[in-house]
Amino acid sequence: MDLQADIKWISKELETVKDETLIEAFKNMLKYRTKKIQSERISIEQYNKELDDAEARVENGEFYTQEEVEKMMEKW
Repeated sequence: MDLQADIKWISKELETVKDETLIEAFKNMLKYRTKKIQSERISIEQYNKELDDAEARVENGEFYTQEEVEKMMEKW
């Protein structure tokens, strides 16, 4: 397949996805790609903010255990 055909196929498949976890995973991959493309170092303030945000999510129970992720992967 060529690149444009792959993009078209991916777009078509994404329209049918109903699994919120899978959508979130795609979003994170695309966000990571964007950050990687920018390839700029973040400030220490931004770094600390991201750490604080991550810790807050964990404290609020907004995370998946290894077992939960493995069960989700079985459904893919």
